[in-house]
Amino acid sequence: MWNIEYYEPEKGPPPVKEFIESLEVKSRAKVARTLDLLEQFGINLGAPFTKYLQKQLWELRIRQGSEQQRIIYFLHTGQTFVLLHGFTKKTSSIPRTAIRLALKRKIDYVSRRML
Repeated sequence: MWNIEYYEPEKGPPPVKEFIESLEVKSRAKVARTLDLLEQFGINLGAPFTKYLQKQLWELRIRQGSEQQRIIYFLHTGQTFVLLHGFTKKTSSIPRTAIRLALKRKIDYVSRRML
């Protein structure tokens, strides 16, 4: 079994938890089911649920009707996935701002773990 951890900034709640809580009930349930799959299958989950982005960042892909939610994450120390950023996808590509924000959070997460 794999572990899932939420990125937590120094101040404030975990942004991905806030994102999930902001979704409608059916979308939250679909996200929870997809996170369960990630926990169960880990790096073997594959398409259509996961896709590699860049710089060790992956996206978890959740489709609920016409909506598409995305959660950007990375694998940290063996069997722990860290959820960095969540958003509802509105264009055909992942916004660069989302990737930059996820990278910034990843760097922050890793640097605080090294202390």
